[in-house]
Amino acid sequence: MSAKGDMYYAWTKSCDIKGECGGAVISLLKYALENKIVDVVLTVKKGVDVYDPQPVFITNPADLDSCAGSLHCGTLLLPKLIKKYLNGAKDIKVAVTCKGCDAKALLELGKRQQINLDNVISIGLNCGGSVSPMPARRMIREKYGVNPDDVVKEEIDKGKFIIFTKDGQEKGISIDELEEEGYGRRKNCQRCETKVPRQCDLACGNWGVIGEKAGKATFVEICSEKGAMLFDAAQKAGAIDSCAPEAKGLEIRGKIENVMIKMGKKAQEKQFAELGTGTERLNKIMQQSSKCIKCYGCIENCPICYCVECSTKKPHLVRPGIIPPDFMFQMIRFAHIADSCINCGQCSELCPMDIPNSLYMHAQQVELEKMFGHKPGYDMTMPVLSYAEETEERARLNATGSDMIFENVFKE
Repeated sequence: MSAKGDMYYAWTKSCDIKGECGGAVISLLKYALENKIVDVVLTVKKGVDVYDPQPVFITNPADLDSCAGSLHCGTLLLPKLIKKYLNGAKDIKVAVTCKGCDAKALLELGKRQQINLDNVISIGLNCGGSVSPMPARRMIREKYGVNPDDVVKEEIDKGKFIIFTKDGQEKGISIDELEEEGYGRRKNCQRCETKVPRQCDLACGNWGVIGEKAGKATFVEICSEKGAMLFDAAQKAGAIDSCAPEAKGLEIRGKIENVMIKMGKKAQEKQFAELGTGTERLNKIMQQSSKCIKCYGCIENCPICYCVECSTKKPHLVRPGIIPPDFMFQMIRFAHIADSCINCGQCSELCPMDIPNSLYMHAQQVELEKMFGHKPGYDMTMPVLSYAEETEERARLNATGSDMIFENVFKE
């Protein structure tokens, strides 16, 4: 029997599944769906091209075959779709594939009681970062000298972003080189330290698969009892097969992860330093935020935002009909989000005015983490502000008009 911390090379036993790394992930999802362990699978498939990732809810196991492969030009965040379209998995069992940011979003929504994690099986996918679709097309045209429409596949391997074209060409350029010239991964991906999503039930990828299994198997790390049960059941049923990983493969996997974590920390230092400190930082944020058109895209897509009664829509806090909105609009978001920001980048990715919201949030989250020790998205520990009773506090604010929670303490 498998247990948390166990690691395997795994591959599909089905000749119909053509996965890039042995097809183990698709086989696990298909097994869970076929055997009614879950009612639906939430994952991603390619749309019209490699720049068009589409989230899909799948109930027919046969449809999972179209979801094999990776899409690094996709910037979707899946867990909030469980809350929005599946009633937070309160009465339905869901399997979902998760990058690092998805895994953290899932936990943050779970601890806020927006998703019932008891009804969710999460399959983590190792992630070195993603590239926004339009910048990816520009990068391929300008740096690779290739028509973006001719690209049929892409991958990140050995520190390079590699493209494959219709006529069989293969071309790779160092990610470091790309990012030094302003191309490459999203800024939040550059800052990310969550490369192997161990918050999930299983963590899967190709890092560390060497020897005769290279390209033919998935590296699977068991991260929970739920993950162990699914893995063992699928193997017993003949859906997958597995073997122990090679010792050298374990070493390589660890080195890759550590290098990428160091890269993330280095990117944080660089990007946060460019913001400045104190008044300088505040002025930069206010200047950039003055482009805001109050479309609410950042709020609607943030996995931390869940309030039914949003303070940014209170006329006594943010004057209605004013564009750009009062800076209080941004201040409210900072107060509500910054202690729990998971650096998913959705608030920047979906901002029509290209305001780097996630940079501001992440910079504040890191400072708050130093102060309070809370690291969001890694376990079910609640953030500091969660200990305030929101319903009672809103009622008190409405009744008194005062934000001085402890005002009576100082009265003699």
